[in-house]
This record gives sequence, C-alpha cells and structure tokens, in this order.
Amino acid sequence: MRRYGSAVLLLLMGGAVLRISLFSELYLRYVQPALRPYLVVSGVLLILLGLAAAVRGMRQREHEEEAEEEEGEGEEHAHDHSHAHSHGGPRIAWLLTLPALALLLFPPPALGSYSASREEAQRAAQGVGTFPALPAGKVLDISVAQYSSRAIYDTGHSLKGRTLRLTGFVTHGSNGTWYLTRLLVTCCAADATISKVEIRGDEVDGAPQTDSWVTATGTWIPKGKLGTDAAWPPILKATVVKQVKEPADPYDKR
Repeated sequence: MRRYGSAVLLLLMGGAVLRISLFSELYLRYVQPALRPYLVVSGVLLILLGLAAAVRGMRQREHEEEAEEEEGEGEEHAHDHSHAHSHGGPRIAWLLTLPALALLLFPPPALGSYSASREEAQRAAQGVGTFPALPAGKVLDISVAQYSSRAIYDTGHSLKGRTLRLTGFVTHGSNGTWYLTRLLVTCCAADATISKVEIRGDEVDGAPQTDSWVTATGTWIPKGKLGTDAAWPPILKATVVKQVKEPADPYDKR
C-alpha cells in the first residue's frame, strides 16, 4: 500500500479543496470570493494527479508481479529484497494524510474573537477628511469597517442623526464592555485586520456570548478627537440587538 501514499494524499487534498470551494461556501472563511475559481481548478488538478498516481502504482505492481513469475526462486528472493528497499519509503510519510483528512472532514472555522484579541488596534491609513454622503433611508445597513472609518476620520460627521444597522460577532472587553467586531480580509485570512464598535444602550439587556453573531441597530455617539487614539473604538448607542446566524461570508467589506 505504500506505493499509493502519494495518490491518497493528492486525492484527499483535492477532495478537501473541492468540498470547501465547489460544494459549499466554506472557502469564504479563508479567502476572498474572487479566488473561488482558482480553488476549484486546483482541486480538480489534485484529483487528476491523484488518479494518475494511483494508475501508475497499479501498473507498476502488475509489472512486478509479471517479473516475479518469470524469475527463478533465487532471483525472486533477490528481487523481493530489492523491491523492499526501493519502494518501502518511510512509514511516517502517511502522517501527511492526517491534515488533509482533517480539512476534508473538519474544516477550521472562520477567524473569531481569539484572532481579534491578538490584533492590535488597527487604524485606517487615509487620515482625517470628508467622506462621501451616505445613501438615504430610515435605517441604513453599514459595515463595521465603514462605520469605524467614518466615526474616527469623517470631518463631515456623516453618521450624525442617522439610524444605523451593523452586523458582526461579539467580543468582550473589561468592566462588562462588549464590542461588535468584524475582521476585514484583503486577500485571505492571513492578512485579516480588525474593526470593532463598542455597543452601549439602556435597551440592551446584558452582553451576548463571545463569538455569537448579532445585528445592532442604533445611533452614533461621538468620542474623542477625530483621527486620534481617543476616537477608537467608536461607539454605537443601540436600541435593538438581535442574535443572527453567522453569514456565509464572515468577513467585512471596506
């Protein structure tokens, strides 16, 4: 069976990649949506390479069996001894199948509160200035990253007087403080940066559980001088906090 090790590994990896990219949207936990076609192609190529390796192993085995039948007993013994050295390979190589099997059966979750807690406070690089006007509407859906940028850097105070609705996962601070948090991905999960908004409000009954997903509706509370550390993280005075299901794409948009 050792000769099929590379085939098994390739098939497992290809199956895992196709599972998260072609047959589900789990790939969104790790990369941007635009990379889906590349993942699908990679998964198909891995499957094809695995099948090719399996066929090659079968043909090699058939050739060896034919050769053994033609050889005498003494030559057969020498051939077996040589074969054991040339194709045995280190058994520990089979351990490489474990990560592939784990990815196939138990894909890791999206980044959450643990990643957020390890990330230092991130600041947008654009500096203080005027932002474009927000769309009209009684209640405006806005990303956590957009809310954070406007709250910290917008000299036009475009958030003032607007009712805003944000969705993210819950992280906790000290003294009962909790935040609506979202991770912003530029390319893949490895480059994720954090945006978070402190949630306050008399209508909010306690802090939701860490890593649970909620939608908070409320209004902006100005904090600190624009463009300084004192303005971060921004505050939302929430009137409604509703627990929701984790979205298929858990990462934020700028």
